[in-house]
Amino acid sequence: MNKFQNIEDFTEKQKEEFYKRIGSNVARVRKKHKLSQLKLSLLIGHKSTSLLAGAEIYYNKQHFSLEHLANISFVLNEDI
Repeated sequence: MNKFQNIEDFTEKQKEEFYKRIGSNVARVRKKHKLSQLKLSLLIGHKSTSLLAGAEIYYNKQHFSLEHLANISFVLNEDI
């Protein structure tokens, strides 16, 4: 991973790659637990798959918030 001197060194492209990596990690862990996007969505308090489906692939720049990640980590008992 790159070393940054300040936040300006973290480019938009690097942010996008970070969000994609997080989404991929969530999808991998979800599948490891044999959960559908709907089941995990319901477990974290969402009524549809739109958040999970979009954030797992960074669709339209949709990404997980820290709260989403904390909830997912808690219900799956996994580090993300």
